[in-house]
Amino acid sequence: MKRFHVHVAVDDLKRSIGFYSVLFAAEPSVIKTDYAKWMLDDPRATSAGLPSASAGSGTPQCAVIG
Repeated sequence: MKRFHVHVAVDDLKRSIGFYSVLFAAEPSVIKTDYAKWMLDDPRATSAGLPSASAGSGTPQCAVIG
C-alpha cells in the first residue's frame, strides 16, 4: 500500500514535536537530535520535521512511496 510522505523544515524542532504530536494525536515514531518522524495510519502518511538548517532550502518535500 502506498504512503504519502512529507518533509517540513521547522525553526524549532522541540516545539514542532509538541505541535505535530497534538495535531496528529500521536507521538513521533522516531526522534533524533535533528529529525522527528510520525508514521500515521489514517491517513496513511509519513510526516517528518527537520530543523531549517539541516533541511537545505527550507522547501517542503512531498512524495508518494509504495
